[in-house]
Amino acid sequence: MVYMFLANGFEEIEALYTLDVLRRAKVDIKTVGVSSKTALGSHGIPVVCDISVDELPFDNDFDMIILPGGMPGSTNLDNDESVSRYISIAKENGKFICAICAAPFILGKRGLLMGKKATCFPGFEKYLDGATVVDAGVVRDGSIITGRAMGSAHEFALAILEALKGKDIAQELKEAIILK
Repeated sequence: MVYMFLANGFEEIEALYTLDVLRRAKVDIKTVGVSSKTALGSHGIPVVCDISVDELPFDNDFDMIILPGGMPGSTNLDNDESVSRYISIAKENGKFICAICAAPFILGKRGLLMGKKATCFPGFEKYLDGATVVDAGVVRDGSIITGRAMGSAHEFALAILEALKGKDIAQELKEAIILK
């Protein structure tokens, strides 16, 4: 199971592109509304989530969490106690933690990027405490996957898919959606 947390102010492309790619590849993923079951994107697009944080089981029976960026979505994710609990559970159990755009600052703030390579939206590098910031669209370092911005959503989604289902499946989907 993969959980994608959506807080009001999330960047729609980063979330929905990634969600679409993973669902095309038959990944078991649920969108989780942070403040309610409907999350309002940073450009006014409402998304009805599969579940709300109130419906989450607080256990370690999942493979990955995904934190889309956007503002104030990233700040809203950072301020939510349930999201913080899930980040802690993921860290303690070696699960994948993925964040794109501004959202990697959440990981930096919690010390999850110490000694790791990471990327983020330009201007947020100062919040990636302990990370070696890489000028790339997506960076995977162990169980942490970070993406730069909306324009990197396809790279981010395919890196997540590769982490979950392997390079061959990611390549097949890449070819199917004609990204060369």
